[in-house]
Amino acid sequence: MRPSIILDAGPLVAFINARDTNHEWTVTQLKTLAGPMITCEAAISEALFLLRMVNGGTAQVAGMLKSDGLQVGFNLAAEMVPVCDLLTKYADVPMSLTDACLVRMSEMHPKHLVMTFDSDFRIYRRNRRQSVPILSPSK
Repeated sequence: MRPSIILDAGPLVAFINARDTNHEWTVTQLKTLAGPMITCEAAISEALFLLRMVNGGTAQVAGMLKSDGLQVGFNLAAEMVPVCDLLTKYADVPMSLTDACLVRMSEMHPKHLVMTFDSDFRIYRRNRRQSVPILSPSK
């Protein structure tokens, strides 16, 4: 079993949208999880926007949240200072709010992997110098 996952918007979309190029990889990976997936509101918002044209996409996200299969494990108001520090540090990348929240979550949950398709996570550092452990398809 793999450690628990911090889920980015891309893999959430791929899990739900069978037409996504990463759908099969994502489904296979999520079957091996050791615990519930956690994410932040920003990633859910991105995923819902991307799934707006997918039949039943919104309902599937809502169902995952209601069943606790996907948990919101982040309070932006409580983590505003470190998130804003990350946004400032990586402004040249540029870093999105979702990415900043997920990097901060990685600091708070150091044994979790961030499941993402975003190559910028290879640039980002948690706790200033540590690479962020990710789970991503090899390209």
